[in-house]
Amino acid sequence: MIKTKEKQNNIWENFKVNNNDIDFIFNRLFEVETPTNTIDLVKILIQERIRLEKIRRDEYEKSKGDIYLPKDDFQMGQKLTFPALNYKNGEVVGIRTGNNPEIGDFSVVQIDFQKGESREFASSLVKHPLNQTNIALDEETDLDLDNIFSTYKKNISISLIEKLNTNQDLVQIAGFWFPRSLLIDINIGYLNLAEAVLEVSDGGPLSTPEIINQIELPKDSNTMLTEFSLNLALQEDPRFDEVGPAGKTLWFLHRSEPENVRSLPKLLVPDQQKNFDNSKYSDHLTQMNAGVFDELEYSKSFENNSANGVTIAIIYPHIVSGSIPLSSNLEKLFPTAYESPRIRFTFVDGDTQEKFAGWVIRESKYVYGLEEWYEKYNVLPGSRLHIKPGKVPGEVIVSIGKKRPTREWVRTATRNIEGRISFSMTKQLISTEFDDRMIIAISERDQIETLWDRYLNVPAEKLVPTLVRELAKLNPQGHVHAQELYAAYNIVKRVSPSYVLYLLENSTEIEHLGDLYFRIKL
Repeated sequence: MIKTKEKQNNIWENFKVNNNDIDFIFNRLFEVETPTNTIDLVKILIQERIRLEKIRRDEYEKSKGDIYLPKDDFQMGQKLTFPALNYKNGEVVGIRTGNNPEIGDFSVVQIDFQKGESREFASSLVKHPLNQTNIALDEETDLDLDNIFSTYKKNISISLIEKLNTNQDLVQIAGFWFPRSLLIDINIGYLNLAEAVLEVSDGGPLSTPEIINQIELPKDSNTMLTEFSLNLALQEDPRFDEVGPAGKTLWFLHRSEPENVRSLPKLLVPDQQKNFDNSKYSDHLTQMNAGVFDELEYSKSFENNSANGVTIAIIYPHIVSGSIPLSSNLEKLFPTAYESPRIRFTFVDGDTQEKFAGWVIRESKYVYGLEEWYEKYNVLPGSRLHIKPGKVPGEVIVSIGKKRPTREWVRTATRNIEGRISFSMTKQLISTEFDDRMIIAISERDQIETLWDRYLNVPAEKLVPTLVRELAKLNPQGHVHAQELYAAYNIVKRVSPSYVLYLLENSTEIEHLGDLYFRIKL
């Protein structure tokens, strides 16, 4: 079978949405008067491109000559296309009788190609291999809608969203698009009623239909348009937050959200650090962060079957803030959204099945909602948390890996009489699984929290040797593992694992012993 060049080239590989595509979508939305999600628009756009491509191909076929087959008879001036010559086109400029006794009667046609090229070909020749050629002129397997959609929908979606966002006449809510000029006017009175409804519901979350029913917003025959119009009005009013996961619209009063949702908790604010090349520490970072998944190392992905669950060792700033990191590995376990910066979901206690509210704060890369849960289970810095998807969409199971309470010798952080941080080994009652290198008991939390301000302006170059000396005195060899320092450093300043490695490597007072062990220079 011979296919044309046109069929051999896949027009979908490098698909780019153009202005004509946007005009088509805009007119389509005007016609149907119904908000449409991105995925449906992608399918509609593919259908239109297929229609246009078929028209183009039909016109292309009409512009070509008849297919040359040796068995046919031809006329002077007839235009022919030659599949065996990569579909070159030519015109019959001469016809004569063939002369070859071995093959019988036949004719010879002279063909004039472009650029003065002229060749002769047999005609009226019944027996010839080229007569058996199957010309796939009507084959359009590359225009199969289902195949194109399943294979290229992701790339086409990205290009489409990018182009739609540049059009000021279109608005988007939770992945749905609609012309701004067709929206129903939602006046301030209805927005005030929506605020009151959410206030009575402890801030939310409520779905758009639930709000519409309670504020008695007039409904026309197009329910989706009414919902979309209210969604846009709520989105443009700073009193309201859209907190639903992708594909679901839920509203919450912004002022009713927990403080640690509305703003980044103090202890999660990263300490100022020098610019450094963290790619130098990739190998060591894989060892150091594999069980931590620090959100400050978001771009670093570590081998982990996170779809089934993740176990992490929690650090002090997250315990105080009631949060867990949202690294690239952990975010797969939590709901996401098209645009919403904050997403409300449900935590499920893996031991008691108790359910409580959780919040994904996408921009700052953390998940909030565990303050009371941490306190309930006496979670310490270095305690292990097990996180996995719930059985119901929008739920995430978290468990502590409880064990029988036992007294263990662990590093304990205190504030000494000089107001500085100090570490000692003390026996503590531990009821959770923990990471040996990261476990740190907190003697008096109120006093430890004051250290955050105490060390606010202390340079990292000075603080690192101080902490290494404090930790080294707990080890007979005087060695300190980088992960131990990372956990200890985050008692007083929020830093990433890679920055700890950078500080250790560049300190004039510290030497590297191999692997991730360091000590004060002798």
